[in-house]
Amino acid sequence: MVSTYLIIFILAFVISLFMTPISMGLAHRFEIMDVPEDGRRMHRRSIPALGGLAIFVATFIVFLFFIARYNHIPTIMLGGLIMFALGVYDDKHDLPAYIKFLVQLLTAILMYVLGIRIEIMHNYFGEGVLHFSTAADFIITVLWIVGITNSINLIDGLDGLAAGTVVINTLCMAYVISNDGQMMGRVAATMGFIAISGACLGFLPFNFSPAKTFMGDGGALFLGFMIATLSTMGRLKSSAAITLIVPILILALPLFDTLFAIVRRTFNKESIMHADKSHLHHVLMASGYGHRRAVIMLYGLSGIMGVAAILLSKNLKMETLILFAVACLYIYVFLTDPTNAITGKSRKAAKSTDDYGSATESNHYER
Repeated sequence: MVSTYLIIFILAFVISLFMTPISMGLAHRFEIMDVPEDGRRMHRRSIPALGGLAIFVATFIVFLFFIARYNHIPTIMLGGLIMFALGVYDDKHDLPAYIKFLVQLLTAILMYVLGIRIEIMHNYFGEGVLHFSTAADFIITVLWIVGITNSINLIDGLDGLAAGTVVINTLCMAYVISNDGQMMGRVAATMGFIAISGACLGFLPFNFSPAKTFMGDGGALFLGFMIATLSTMGRLKSSAAITLIVPILILALPLFDTLFAIVRRTFNKESIMHADKSHLHHVLMASGYGHRRAVIMLYGLSGIMGVAAILLSKNLKMETLILFAVACLYIYVFLTDPTNAITGKSRKAAKSTDDYGSATESNHYER
């Protein structure tokens, strides 16, 4: 299977690399552009926002040729198509937040009805297995799909951040599932994650700072949905506690940012769909680290959490705890400046220039 996995990765990478310039041309033709018309956007010129098309096409071609024959994959592809279409329509017409949420909710419910479910887990209270009730199955599945779908969208706030983070996350997920996944769904989920990682890596050269194109909501919603649904197929043979924690560790960065955004906006008595500039990547930028450094720092954090998840899947709990502690220290260093070494002047400069002195043209999604 290793050779098949490699072929899938390379094919997805090449198709995405080839399709991204085409998507840029189509974005100009159909006027799917991100125009800096408000204070949340930091780029100074209109940038194509249809890069998600390259990721979508690359992923779907690989799925059709290698994975579509597996159980539940056609259902997941249908949901991915809906999410991509929703995102592209939003990029073009700027849909109200409640309509996007409603479509996501209905799609998640459709997935549950068609068999994409979190149904059974090992019983960490004793021997045997723990079965969720039908109501619990439904609630957990829908919340998982909607939550992960939006988490990728929320971290899409700096050039290259979402695409690079997804590459790291999906490769870690593929490794864990291929080594510890249950036979049912293991191969399909592994190949799916590898296809997504290859597609995102092919897109990344055009999206890394300074970005020539953005993936848009179409790409972000598609990626989040595919990760959420494929992860339901890749259940582990480990205990329930590990089965629960492993994907959470791998997706720690987008999940933390999503949860923190909900808490922050609730505390401030704002709608949870309200956009702001208080995400982790915004804090790093405001602290003067610069665009590229901030993105690379968050790549490193995602990598640490991914390796921690891999260690946990091998039941190396102490090693996992150590890496988790390192990640916490990493975040502390990022978010504190006890000596006040970063002056207001450098903070202002960090917002207007990137690490190499050129004008910052960071991502449009300051969610």
